[in-house]
Amino acid sequence: MTTKTTSARPAAGPRKGARRRPPAPSATTVGRPGFTWALPAAVFFTFFAIVPLIMVAVLSFMSWDGLSSPEFVGMDNWSRLMDDPVMLKSIWLTLLLTVLGVVLQTPLSILLGVWAAGHQRNRAVLSVIYFIPLLLSATAVSVLWRALLDPNFGIPAEAAWLFGDGNLFGEQATAIGVLAFVSTWQFTPFHTLIYQGAARAIPQVLYQAAEIDGAGRYRQFFHITLPQLRNSMITSMILMIVGGLTTFETVLILTQGGPGTDTTISAYYMYDKAFKSFDYGTGSAIALALVVASTIISLIVVRVSGYDKMRSSMEGVS
Repeated sequence: MTTKTTSARPAAGPRKGARRRPPAPSATTVGRPGFTWALPAAVFFTFFAIVPLIMVAVLSFMSWDGLSSPEFVGMDNWSRLMDDPVMLKSIWLTLLLTVLGVVLQTPLSILLGVWAAGHQRNRAVLSVIYFIPLLLSATAVSVLWRALLDPNFGIPAEAAWLFGDGNLFGEQATAIGVLAFVSTWQFTPFHTLIYQGAARAIPQVLYQAAEIDGAGRYRQFFHITLPQLRNSMITSMILMIVGGLTTFETVLILTQGGPGTDTTISAYYMYDKAFKSFDYGTGSAIALALVVASTIISLIVVRVSGYDKMRSSMEGVS
């Protein structure tokens, strides 16, 4: 009896020269959005930021009163600013208020943000109440505190034992103190929100390991929480610096640069030159100087802190 053996045929493979079918798109595969998606934002930013900035830069070399034709004067606006004692004083006052804002708001924001990230009783209700100033505009906040601190009808008039004559806007020291306090009252909730989100992103395993090693709450805060908040701290400080250099509404409503020029910061002096003295060339020069100063200081903070070298998406890990 004979048996007929057959050899198994090899599995059919792709024929030579045959085109491979592209893999089916996966649900987890996400392509990079095209430029079309960013086009509306790019157009908006160009017309409302880049173009006005270029116009201000050009106008800083012109003499213009808002009515007649602009006249090119070269560096005259800039040279007059260099010799203007009010401008030099405004720079010092701007830096002072900016430093006060960073010094006052940073520790308060960190403490409140870390607390708000916890699970304490009534935490949500208290956080909502505390974040109310964040919902108000700078103009509304300034009008509110101007009425509350009015020397004739406000809190100082009812508490003379604490405020003396009650005129907190009559002396440079108290007027600057009021400006720093109002800015802190309004903007601390915003930075608190930044630290709250960052504190919630810290891995809990770090605290669990610290508890095993016997670290208490204070050691955990200084050796785990603060180092892990470094990225958010740098971001918050940059926002504080830029906001401090460009503060305007608070000074306009609360002190109007007074008494005299004792609270005339650079942004308010820009407004005074352009819209009160109708010297738009000098006002544009001040505005351009503020933009350049804010950009340079922000870049210095980023470079010195090493923020530009951080690649990890985890908070505090470089």
